[in-house]
Amino acid sequence: MSKASELAYRYIRGAILEGALRPGVQLREEQLAEACGVSRTPVREALRRLEAENFIRRSGSQRTFVTDWSLDEIEEAFVLRGMLEGHAAARAALRIEAHAIDSLIEANGGIKVAAEAGPLDAAAFLMHNREFHAIILQAAGSARLTALLGGIVEQPVVLRTARRYDREQVLRSFAEHEEITLAFRRRDPEWAKAVMAAHIRRAFHAYRDAFLSAQRESAPNHGAGAMDDEEAA
Repeated sequence: MSKASELAYRYIRGAILEGALRPGVQLREEQLAEACGVSRTPVREALRRLEAENFIRRSGSQRTFVTDWSLDEIEEAFVLRGMLEGHAAARAALRIEAHAIDSLIEANGGIKVAAEAGPLDAAAFLMHNREFHAIILQAAGSARLTALLGGIVEQPVVLRTARRYDREQVLRSFAEHEEITLAFRRRDPEWAKAVMAAHIRRAFHAYRDAFLSAQRESAPNHGAGAMDDEEAA
């Protein structure tokens, strides 16, 4: 991929992850090219890559839209993530080194600080949470797992889940991370796998609640019987 294509890819991907380009929005090459400061050719290359990664979808008429995932698709992503991260945790339990465990403790400490901040520091939580899971994936020592998880964990649903977390949910995530770390200290792959799988499953329910809440908030108000106006592990 050329430098210009990489620039366009990072710009568009970042805009989707940050919510500047919302689900269902049509993407127009000329507007993206102007925003990125490149020609339309690198934008097309970037869009093809983003389509392969499920960040965008192409209609039958070849128009391009930001992917708007259904709840079933989101649940499937979390199921796959739970299976893969559970396996990663089991591998890491037998391979992780002492300095990596120290790094896990440090990252999780950052999550606790974010939880205790007033107001809750969602951005710091997201950063330290990503770091915690990345350390485990690195300790698992599997390039295949890294590639498979990359297409799931970096989807926009993760960011949206984290932004809907409240203080109690972040503290629960902190506690679950503590137990995963303890399983690593004990070199117990089954324990680590079970806690990680449960950790990801809880994250799905947090996202499901956020997803349904957002649907209610965005629904038009049609009177007394109408819904009100409008994720992360």
